[in-house]
Amino acid sequence: MPTNFSPSACIELKPGTHFAKCVLMPGDPLRAKYIAEHYLENPVLVNDVRNMLAYTGTYEGKEVSVMGSGMGVPSIGLYVHELFDFFGVEGVIRVGSAGALGDDVHVRDVVIAMTASTNCSFYDAFGLPGMIAPTADYEMLKHAVDAAEEMGVKADVGSVYTSDFFYHPDKSVNQKARDLGILAVEMETAGLYVQAMAHHKRALSILTISDHIFTGEALSAIERQDSFHEMMEIALKAAVRTEF
Repeated sequence: MPTNFSPSACIELKPGTHFAKCVLMPGDPLRAKYIAEHYLENPVLVNDVRNMLAYTGTYEGKEVSVMGSGMGVPSIGLYVHELFDFFGVEGVIRVGSAGALGDDVHVRDVVIAMTASTNCSFYDAFGLPGMIAPTADYEMLKHAVDAAEEMGVKADVGSVYTSDFFYHPDKSVNQKARDLGILAVEMETAGLYVQAMAHHKRALSILTISDHIFTGEALSAIERQDSFHEMMEIALKAAVRTEF
């Protein structure tokens, strides 16, 4: 068997490297590179298969990894499954963007997803009669809320809507989600939460509101960078404060 054998077709650790117990996952692998270079101390590239970049470094003296997830539930579901099953990862925190739905949610807000409704059939494969309720890990969520309060960042905690469609043909879907009190729409959280539940691991999704679906309000490039900074600090503090 070759020395670089990996049980995964999508992740192959570089020699002498490993994943930390907690992995932060933005959708964009280049954003993972940015996070590693700007937030982690001594980051080391651990994977670049299919250009899905992953790094391990330290934050406040504790190991943290960061890796891209790609877009949509099938992509994040694949990578999270393999991180949990093959590489000893115990927790994943999604860090991404979302479109606001609620009247009280505004651009630059941080949304911490307590649960995620979805139009994805991903959880059907697990065979539970009825419907699975994709839910965050409470300890991670509490650490994130505490970190946001310490930083003076407005964080909205509640339900998000994970959609398989970036451009949904039914224009009424967002209004229906809004009427149910759902805070924001995105494309990965429900898949992450179901995988974590199925593997008896921990997961959390922290999102920055980049635009509002109904008002048309949107962040400038500079405002996106500032909001991303706040979200990243919250996620990193939650990662290092959670016991694995």
